[in-house]
Amino acid sequence: PTGRAFSLHLPLTKERGRMNIDHEVDLLVQCLKRIGTPQADGTIVTKFGVLFKDEVLEQQLESLVGTLKAARKRGVIDFQGQMLLQGAHDNVDIILKKV
Repeated sequence: PTGRAFSLHLPLTKERGRMNIDHEVDLLVQCLKRIGTPQADGTIVTKFGVLFKDEVLEQQLESLVGTLKAARKRGVIDFQGQMLLQGAHDNVDIILKKV
């Protein structure tokens, strides 16, 4: 049919959701490597406020805080506290573990 756009809507399966989260965690790791400061122990550190304001990452992630929580659950990063909020937690270190 001409003049009609078709889109493929895949059901959101557990596997597809996991792949998306893995992809977003990878994007986060790439960003931390790009903007963070390497430490003597092999980790890379940046402040939450700096990460939150990164325009490249902002365009790529659905939810920075959700991706941070997923990355911490996977043991990729660490930070203090349970929830990070812009402004209140701008000076909290986001630590990319040894890569």
